[in-house]
Amino acid sequence: MQLYSLFDPVSGKERLQQQNLTPEEIETLEFNFMTYLFQVMEKSNFKLLSDEEFDIAQSGKYLLNLPIKVDESKLDKKLLTKYFKEHPHDNLPEFSNKYIIFRRGIGIDRTTDYFFIEKVDVMISRAWRSLLRVTRIDRLFSKKQHLKPKNGTKKTDEINEDEEDPELFVERIRLEKIELSLKNLMSKMTIQEPTFDRMIVVYRRAGTKTEPDRGIFVKHFKNIPMADMEIVLPEKKNPSLTPMDWVKFLISAVIGLVTLVGSLEMPKADVWVVIAILSGVIGYCAKIYFTFQQNMTMYQNLITKSMYDKQLDSGKGTLLHLCDDVIQQEVKEVIICYYILMEQGKATIQVSIANWC
Repeated sequence: MQLYSLFDPVSGKERLQQQNLTPEEIETLEFNFMTYLFQVMEKSNFKLLSDEEFDIAQSGKYLLNLPIKVDESKLDKKLLTKYFKEHPHDNLPEFSNKYIIFRRGIGIDRTTDYFFIEKVDVMISRAWRSLLRVTRIDRLFSKKQHLKPKNGTKKTDEINEDEEDPELFVERIRLEKIELSLKNLMSKMTIQEPTFDRMIVVYRRAGTKTEPDRGIFVKHFKNIPMADMEIVLPEKKNPSLTPMDWVKFLISAVIGLVTLVGSLEMPKADVWVVIAILSGVIGYCAKIYFTFQQNMTMYQNLITKSMYDKQLDSGKGTLLHLCDDVIQQEVKEVIICYYILMEQGKATIQVSIANWC
């Protein structure tokens, strides 16, 4: 805890100045803190989030329907890059040079609502994809990203908590997978998403060449839906319309203009047909825009909720919580081992106790 006080984003700068340490000494202390942090995480049963887990988590949508990106220019890359170079770890994620995410436990989050606009959006998206598929335009614009599972890993949309327990799965129930019709359009539906029970994000903000930032952020979250885990990412960019939305805008405008010109060139152009075409094009573009605005509102609500409801603590509070977890975990292990020894009566090696547990 005293070591982290030197790298506390709030008061660490003043403490470092009081110590009159050289850059090499500060770097050594940084590495020591990171080493202790990894040890505490391991004893608290936290695991590093891997690329595969991140990709599986992001393969679906839940409440957040906007593409969220991290502003990498605001994040420091030197600390973690140097640390992992001197302290190699297996299965490091691609983003491990900018920030690292620890996760522990799997839960379930359910939301029941009418989801009227979302249902309409799904139905329109299905019709749009069918139109693109029939006209073969999708070959020009669609770029499907396939997950690349590691050897021995099944291709699944389900998350398993522990590789040693393949029977532990949590099913995703999403609107995209549900058969929608006019009958259930106005009825309530329940969607379900697995959650990371606990998540801890560690990162450092980018500094300048003359004044590097030495603060290390350690943020603790709870019950984060896997498909919405972008809400815990550091230094997020403001969402904007996706390239696919702009493509839809352009295609709709081109189709509308071509149809409109074709209608006007007819000997007897029907005014109502022209109005219908313009209304359809304008309506579809308005739908894309208002859907984006609704998603923006939901994004802001999710961010606010994550700050007040889902963020447990940060900095020293998180480290104290982790230390308490370590103590509780060791006490539980001692109690279980004592119970096993009482029941079995003997144990020659530690492996025997582990197998009985």
